[in-house]
Amino acid sequence: MYDPSQLRTFLAVAQTLSFTQAARRLGLRQSTVSQHVRRLEDATGRQLFTRDTHAVELTEDGEAMLGFARRILAAHEQAAAFFTGTRLGGRLRFGASEDFVLTHLTDILESFRHDHPDVDLELTVELSGTLHERLDAGKLDLVLAKRRPEDPRGELVRQDDLVWIGGERLRLDPERPVPLIVYPPPGITRALAFEALERSGRAWRVACTSGSLNGLVAAARAGLGVMAHSRGLIPPGLTRVPDRAGLPELGRVDFVLLHGERRASAHGAADALARAILAGGDRLHRGRPR
Repeated sequence: MYDPSQLRTFLAVAQTLSFTQAARRLGLRQSTVSQHVRRLEDATGRQLFTRDTHAVELTEDGEAMLGFARRILAAHEQAAAFFTGTRLGGRLRFGASEDFVLTHLTDILESFRHDHPDVDLELTVELSGTLHERLDAGKLDLVLAKRRPEDPRGELVRQDDLVWIGGERLRLDPERPVPLIVYPPPGITRALAFEALERSGRAWRVACTSGSLNGLVAAARAGLGVMAHSRGLIPPGLTRVPDRAGLPELGRVDFVLLHGERRASAHGAADALARAILAGGDRLHRGRPR
């Protein structure tokens, strides 16, 4: 009843909330993306997106279709693998950004391990900047991380606003430097936070540095300062800093998949995991931020 190509297009639009970005991800024309969504809506008899000139949002029926689409495509891939007689194996070195530690990435990896038990999956959780360096050095086969501002590479998984967050009781003194909670170099959000404050002429100081997301969250909950973070990944117990605090806009951030230099033993497994992450990209969040 539902065409897999249309379901893949639907998921790409749902994850990027952009017909243009979905077209780039899939290598299709934007008109083709619109056609796929329209045909899927015709097949379901329901509107899956609300869209105007400024925004694309999922309807309640669209939210429901997310789970169905993932399961249908997973079953489709399993059937294809069964009847072609292919079993993936080998060692796959996968790197994931600290940002995704508290999301449903673990569910995606668990499903991947179940579907491909012969793949020796080695997971590295690190800062996005460090993952880029290890990928470039040939130490990783696939990376899910923030995209460097100057780097056009990568297959877009999701795009999100960067926002300032802190403890619920935090109050910033406009007469004093902004206390920052940051990752160490080469943290990407660290650099973006510094650049935004420098452009706005706002004084700042580093109040806490930690290579662990849990360390940063603990400092923020304790009221030590503010941190730049993806809006869709705000950890529990933290909230957006209100606009009246006068902090500068941080812009947007892209989370992408990047393949390393192709090792023959990892080629098929890396492609399969990349497809699984792209299919489940809408699950890489922590619910609706406040």
